[in-house]
Amino acid sequence: MDFLIRRAGPEEYGALGEITAQAYLRDGLLAFDEDDWYLGELRDVAGRAAAAEVLVAVRDAGLLGGVTFVPSGGPMTDIAGPGEAEIRMLAVDHAARGQGAGEALVRACVERARAVEGCAGVVLSTQRTMRTAHRIYERLGFERAPERDWNPLPGRSDLTLLTYALTL
Repeated sequence: MDFLIRRAGPEEYGALGEITAQAYLRDGLLAFDEDDWYLGELRDVAGRAAAAEVLVAVRDAGLLGGVTFVPSGGPMTDIAGPGEAEIRMLAVDHAARGQGAGEALVRACVERARAVEGCAGVVLSTQRTMRTAHRIYERLGFERAPERDWNPLPGRSDLTLLTYALTL
């Protein structure tokens, strides 16, 4: 591994926000493309960092990608219940994909969850088309939890998010 996983610095928020937004846009993950309301959330790394822990993968001072780790009971949780941490907005720059940064970011979140007192599991939401990410999650021991699948926009069955869970 020739990169480092660490907490994002404020000077990196803009670049990470753009990496995250572009990853979702280029992969066709936003229902309304450039007009999608979620694009603003993806770019708002400062807002995420104020409510959770934002981690980055860096190589030679270059940003490869990032993820948001929400400790048990954190305000940014979408699906985490009591005693669960949540992983959100994992994104790796297209040019850096396939080099292990995404898996290293997920591993770092799992390690942080293990360090949170009373945290018994980690959950995350993913789209059906994020198959590469699914392989990472499954390789790290996450299992599908279909009973927890959910839809951020009720009425749009094509936007149902899949839930993966890891028991610590």
